[in-house]
Amino acid sequence: MSTAALREPGAIATSPSARISADPAEQAFWLLRIAFTVAPIAFGLDKFFNVMVDWPQYLAPWINDIAPGSGQDFMYVVGAIEIVAGLIVALRPRIGAYVVAAWLAGIIFNLLTLSGYYDVALRDFGLLLGALTLGRLSAVYDR
Repeated sequence: MSTAALREPGAIATSPSARISADPAEQAFWLLRIAFTVAPIAFGLDKFFNVMVDWPQYLAPWINDIAPGSGQDFMYVVGAIEIVAGLIVALRPRIGAYVVAAWLAGIIFNLLTLSGYYDVALRDFGLLLGALTLGRLSAVYDR
């Protein structure tokens, strides 16, 4: 039997690792914090190399028409913003979670105006809900 199971209900854990292992909400906070740190940084870096996918294909033509440069040039800016957003989540999740949520809202809007990527927009909506959840949990667990 684990030590967490032996504690009295409502007892406060003394060490951070014991507190995390005993509190499902804090576990969720850390899972979301790690995910919304790593994913934006990884996908942001890939905007420079196009290893996972050819990212400019996800750019709605109307955005490509008003943005200076090529679609790939725009993806360089997108990648830099995503890397910064991931770093903000790592350092200040209370702020970074809402930055990522706003960024995902912009991506969803772009995808909804680009025919054929509605499934990706729906997936990103789920991610947006996760980012908002991280923001709410950060109000309690980001000290």
